[in-house]
Amino acid sequence: MLDQEIKSQLKEYLQLLENDIVLKVSFGADDVSKEAEELVNEIAGMSDKITIEQGEFPRTPTFSVNRPGEDSGIAFAGVPLGHEFTSLVLALLQVSGRPPKADVKLLEQIKQLQGPLHFESYVSLSCHNCPDVVQALNLMSVVHPAITHTMIEGSAFKEEADDNGVMAVPSVFLNGESFVNGRQTLKSILEKLGNTTVDVSGLNDKEAFDVLVVGGGPAGASAAIYAARKGIRTGVVAERFGGQVQDTMGIENFITTKYTEGPKLAASLEEHVRDYEVDIMDSMRAKSLEKKDLFELELENGATLKSKTVVLSTGARWRNIGVPGEAEFKNKGVAYCPHCDGPIFEGKDVAVIGGGNSGIEAAIDLAGIVKHVTVLEFLPELKADKVLQERVYSLPNVTVITNARTSEIYGDQKVQGLRYVDRETEEEHSIELAGVFVQIGLVPNTEWLEDTVERSKFGEIIVDKRGSTNIPGVFAAGDCTDSAYKQIIISMGSGATAALGAFDHLIRN
Repeated sequence: MLDQEIKSQLKEYLQLLENDIVLKVSFGADDVSKEAEELVNEIAGMSDKITIEQGEFPRTPTFSVNRPGEDSGIAFAGVPLGHEFTSLVLALLQVSGRPPKADVKLLEQIKQLQGPLHFESYVSLSCHNCPDVVQALNLMSVVHPAITHTMIEGSAFKEEADDNGVMAVPSVFLNGESFVNGRQTLKSILEKLGNTTVDVSGLNDKEAFDVLVVGGGPAGASAAIYAARKGIRTGVVAERFGGQVQDTMGIENFITTKYTEGPKLAASLEEHVRDYEVDIMDSMRAKSLEKKDLFELELENGATLKSKTVVLSTGARWRNIGVPGEAEFKNKGVAYCPHCDGPIFEGKDVAVIGGGNSGIEAAIDLAGIVKHVTVLEFLPELKADKVLQERVYSLPNVTVITNARTSEIYGDQKVQGLRYVDRETEEEHSIELAGVFVQIGLVPNTEWLEDTVERSKFGEIIVDKRGSTNIPGVFAAGDCTDSAYKQIIISMGSGATAALGAFDHLIRN
């Protein structure tokens, strides 16, 4: 089941078990049960602190991770491999008594929740967003005796997922009712449960920063490190550290590393920033920026932070096509992440809107999972690199339609098809399908700035070679700017430039 390298790593982790744990199991004769049983037996065979007992669960195969004589509430329905293997390892360690790595305030908020709270999360093993949710809910189950969580492998319980209308992962149900979809943090889950408060007064009372970085992606992390290395007071405000990199799967063009994945790179970015004396304020969104004696950044939670200079690195997000049905069917057939949601459409027909690199890469990935992929490109020709075009045109279950203007996504409770207009003939056509993946580029996260700084017609912040905006003391970097190319490594370089520009501004003014 596990290759030798993973076995060696797992054996090292299992040496960290604090106390005995019991794996309660319920397996059948099906292939998934055989895989789950093999996995559990391998794990138990690596540590004398792990034993196996028979258990009863509503789904087969399922196994739970428990303390002797006590149910932890953490269960895995299916085989938690792929991106969920880390979730399994953390569950083993935490149930054994190893303290979870979480903010003390959040742990106290979990303890104050009113139970019972029974969570079920449908995941895909190829989804890199799902582990954050699974690990957060598992942690809650470890901390609070009235909270339980079952991770459900969607492909192993496909009929159940379909019956519950699961069209995107992660999809979380609470006490049998739909709760949240998409990537979540522990803090955001607690917010949705109405059990988290922000110490606004504590934020307002913070000493003014020398450099305040708004955004925690590659540009923001780079800016924070370069500023902190100058020995000046540095702060970072981020809605989520790592930014859009968290939603990126394979990264093969980051120099010095042949291959890495977005969540791994994002974790490394945060770890590097935390090596310095940087005040990181995460899960917070900026609302407005105003110049008074100092720059004042108002947050959506009502707090205001002050700084002598500001680096804007708010990044970008996936662009919507803006047609009827897109918003209505989001997570009900309309998706933006082929890695996360592709397995849900196994054996079905889907469309990819967008013929650039992202769109064609998505089509190639999906072609190995779904029945058929239709690529719709607005322009007369695909914009993707030649090597990608050659690959996609070689696939027998991919159809490419150019000069196609998507006009509507339609369905009843979920997507049933889309309509597009042939831009040459103005004829409208319909395609019956189960899913639509939107891959048409990015839009900068700059709406909140309104008329504060000069922006291009596309909403990008206009900067000079030093990262300066039209407002002295305000700098910008990364995908939110008018940089010619949107790449991780370019964002990092521009973040460094903006921080150095801010430092130069400080010593000259």
